[in-house]
Amino acid sequence: MIELPSFFRQMEPGSRRERAVIGASLAAAGFILLLDQVTKVMVERSFQLHESRVLIENFFSLTFVRNYGAAWSLFSGQGWFLLAVAALVTVGCFWFFRYLTEGYPERCLAIFVILGGVAGNSIDRIWRGAVVDFFDVHWYDAHWPIFNVADIAICVGVGLFLLSSLLRKPKKAAEENEAAVSE
Repeated sequence: MIELPSFFRQMEPGSRRERAVIGASLAAAGFILLLDQVTKVMVERSFQLHESRVLIENFFSLTFVRNYGAAWSLFSGQGWFLLAVAALVTVGCFWFFRYLTEGYPERCLAIFVILGGVAGNSIDRIWRGAVVDFFDVHWYDAHWPIFNVADIAICVGVGLFLLSSLLRKPKKAAEENEAAVSE
């Protein structure tokens, strides 16, 4: 059987290792939040609304837009509803933290990365009245919805969590396997 690096081994609840992983994950969330807000301030100060600057012809531009909704402008104009959803997601993540992570450090990191992104977009909704988006990926005239650092963090966090969930056995099944092997 392949031995996993120590980072990927399950953590015991309340252990020093769990506290270290939570601390590192919290630091990652803080970094994401800071990077998100700094990039948004830079765009607001350097661009006019709807101004676009091509970085890679027919593929990638920086375009300053305000998004009054969620992804793909869903729920546009429903900022308080989206803030309530963000608050529920945050509370749910903390309330069910151990259940969601099952002691796996990458899931802990994934949850905090998601929460860093959620916090970044929530700050925008409160402070700016809309989310600042600026990464514009396109193929000639076919544009993907414009996004920001917080959106990237949310997608990476969800992807990491799903990948972990697909590749790892549920904790209860893993414990039953270990018990069967030791007998």
